Amino acid sequence: MILNLMLSLVVGFFIGIVAGYLGSLMLSRKMSLTAGPLGHLTLPGVALALIYGFDISLGAFPFVILGAIMIWLFEMKTKLPMEALTAVVFTFGVSIALLFLPLDEAETALIGDISKIGFYDTLIVLPLLALTFYVTKTIYSKVFLINVSEDLAKVEGISVKKYNLVYLLLIATIVALGAKLVGGLMTAAIVAIPSASARNLSKNLLNYKILASLFGGISMMLGITLSLAFNLPVGSLIILSNIAIFFLSIIMKRY
Repeated sequence: MILNLMLSLVVGFFIGIVAGYLGSLMLSRKMSLTAGPLGHLTLPGVALALIYGFDISLGAFPFVILGAIMIWLFEMKTKLPMEALTAVVFTFGVSIALLFLPLDEAETALIGDISKIGFYDTLIVLPLLALTFYVTKTIYSKVFLINVSEDLAKVEGISVKKYNLVYLLLIATIVALGAKLVGGLMTAAIVAIPSASARNLSKNLLNYKILASLFGGISMMLGITLSLAFNLPVGSLIILSNIAIFFLSIIMKRY
């Protein structure tokens, strides 16, 4: 039990940090809710994992990667707003999942299960998080410029299509890794809410990125701790912890 607690806190903390950091970039592009439809695309993979007894994140990865590529291709081909494309992806993921999601395992798929994190999971997840953070940090300034002006980015020699794809794949990675803790329904929250809280309090871009990462990590640890203490769904408590921090940031902003 103690080992499980420690592993859950470590994994959750670092997922929160990376999700918050990535979310700070997503918010500047008004794309934070993109993680939501991608989160719903984890449901078919989670269902398969539950049926055949393999790792939830492993099951989720192929589906969210597919979803990210679909959004990228649709955006290039149709020029439709991101909101419309994410609606298509959202309904696709949910409809496929409902075909074969075991009802007795639905809670795990929808709101997460802290007991699913083990030692070997930690050995896989932490390097993936480190890689995701490194790639996000590397492309941050370029994607930020794309967010400000695609035309200006093209003038600077930045491949907009390439960086958009990398960006979406990073989101997909965080969504897949976060599915264990918060399930497929609420992954958007671990990306969107910490960055929104940070925006309320930050004075500059560096401060904004640090606060978003910090709030993401704190909310994860708080939610996991409360889940273990009161035997309540971990995903719900992580989201409520995020929302509590958000409301606190609003209050602090006034002063």
